[in-house]
Amino acid sequence: MDFGFSVFTSIDAWVSLFTLTLLEIILGIDNLIFISIVASVLPAAQRRRARNLGLVIALGFRVALLLGIAVIVRMTTPLFTVLGQGFSGRDLILIGGGLFLLAKSTLEIHQKVEGKHDEKEAKTKAVFGMVVLQIIFFDIIFSFDSILTAVGLTPHVMVMILAIVIAMFVMMQFSAAVSRILNKYPTLQILALSFLIMIGLTLMLEGFGVHVNKGLIYGAVLFSLVVEALNIRFRRKNPL
Repeated sequence: MDFGFSVFTSIDAWVSLFTLTLLEIILGIDNLIFISIVASVLPAAQRRRARNLGLVIALGFRVALLLGIAVIVRMTTPLFTVLGQGFSGRDLILIGGGLFLLAKSTLEIHQKVEGKHDEKEAKTKAVFGMVVLQIIFFDIIFSFDSILTAVGLTPHVMVMILAIVIAMFVMMQFSAAVSRILNKYPTLQILALSFLIMIGLTLMLEGFGVHVNKGLIYGAVLFSLVVEALNIRFRRKNPL
């Protein structure tokens, strides 16, 4: 692994930086949706601060993980075996994160369908802190696969760090717009939460050693979003 800045004298490093940054932004879409959903329980004045604070702290964790890249790589080594299936530290984190995402998304869908959001509770400092912690936790879960993907693309740690920093700032810029859209159209919130349930299942399957083609998942989500956009346009043109 190369930790120096001299790597940027090479055109290959700049190509790797562009490719990795684009990939990190694409892989961060589900993270962005989750952040917008979680922050929606807060008063409007606190949402942006919670999103940015969570992302900045999560960025610090990602950089720290990259600097300890040897530890991350070792986390793919099986710790124990159950019925012939080996489980590494990464697998356990993915399974735990998938369970958390399933539970959180299902609870959010139930609350939105039943209209049980407590506005008074959402205004407390405890909820603000919990939202930030959830943003950090979820970002760390996705950091492992993100970092392992980066390792596969380039051996230069500084390229990885710069790509992740740029991608994170792009997420910060778009998080407010995504949040506004989701809050404006409740049906999109349910669709987004359903997408997160699917991501949670994917994480668990990956943790159990079952490879899932994420391209198919993102394709299905894109198709669903196009259909919902057409529904929104139809309802706007044909109000009841």
